[in-house]
Amino acid sequence: MRIVGGDLGGRVLRAPAGAATRPTSEKVREAIFGILDRLGSPMEGARVLDLFAGSGALGIEALSRGAVHATFVDFGKAPLGVIRGNLKELGLGARATVLGFDAVAAAGRPVAPPFDFVFIDPPYASDLATRASLALPLESLAPEATIIIEHDRRHAPPETLGSLLRIDERRYGDTLVSFYQRGPT
Repeated sequence: MRIVGGDLGGRVLRAPAGAATRPTSEKVREAIFGILDRLGSPMEGARVLDLFAGSGALGIEALSRGAVHATFVDFGKAPLGVIRGNLKELGLGARATVLGFDAVAAAGRPVAPPFDFVFIDPPYASDLATRASLALPLESLAPEATIIIEHDRRHAPPETLGSLLRIDERRYGDTLVSFYQRGPT
């Protein structure tokens, strides 16, 4: 698995062994960041939250493309070790925070400054994407924040998640990616 774009494009990422973690494919990551570019959502200078981070591929891709800081959250010992190893190998440790927490609980903790992008990529056969999205306090999200949820079609989050509205959805084989932003207040 490789970083698709940015300063670190082409560099190799490790992923946790076994079937418990399903890293976002290069094709899907490239599509996600292309869509964000078309939405006019600049990664340059952004603060990113990567929930259910697994290998850290989404947050690391954001850092490669100019994000100033990424917070990675996962509960598993193996994913946390892989994320830390990837960050160290790529020299990104100073621009990252790695938290070993339940992702839904971590999402509900207010932070400052707020996040510009939140990547949510939980196990597909669950309602964890919806629960994590609903747990995000509005003060933890920049006014123009984009929440990106990777899911399968059988466990798609609803059109609205609290004050968040789905603005786009794309399908890549069995994987769907939904993009949310705050609705009008």
